Amino acid sequence: MSPLPATIPAPVRTRIRADARRRTVPTPDAAERRALLLRLLSLLLRYPDHELTDGRPRLTAAVAALPPSRAGAELAAFMAWFTAEEPEELVRHHAGTFDPRRDSSLHLTHYLNGDLRRRGMALLALKQRYRAAGWEPEGAEPPDHLPVVLEFAALAGPGRGEAPLRQHRRGLELIHSTLSDIGSPYHHLLAALCTLPPPPAEDTEPSPGAGAHPEAER
Repeated sequence: MSPLPATIPAPVRTRIRADARRRTVPTPDAAERRALLLRLLSLLLRYPDHELTDGRPRLTAAVAALPPSRAGAELAAFMAWFTAEEPEELVRHHAGTFDPRRDSSLHLTHYLNGDLRRRGMALLALKQRYRAAGWEPEGAEPPDHLPVVLEFAALAGPGRGEAPLRQHRRGLELIHSTLSDIGSPYHHLLAALCTLPPPPAEDTEPSPGAGAHPEAER
């Protein structure tokens, strides 16, 4: 927080600082709701295999139970499509939408790090961040795959856990724009993510290997 002018009376400065500190600490309920929303986004962006499509009734109920919000409304709009489609159509749509070579790729280093060497360094930095938090992703997806990044954010919290999402904000906005342009219902999920308010307390500690790219985390 920036220093307060000396002309402000000391008692007022103390109260302002106390109010700011209270605003940076999320309540347990707020943190739990945020983690649930991130976890739902992580699940719904994954490849729609049998386990995911069979779980659609439970996912629909979880989305319906979210408190009213713009992000919750976007998830509800997505679920209306996701529950109505046949599993084969969901597979076809997902495979055709998230082509790694297009601007709808779910591999976030595709947007922030251009050549293969820089992408390799960025992937290593993400692996180091996950390991430093005591977490090892399951499955074969690389560490920059958006569902993996979202799962880590849900588990590790709004500070360090969401730091990779802040770092790749421009890429997320580009994915959202591309999905909107092609008319994919998945644009609702990116809209939900992009409309989330900033976390109550942000991580100012650089991620491991942060020097791999000049853009600082936000």
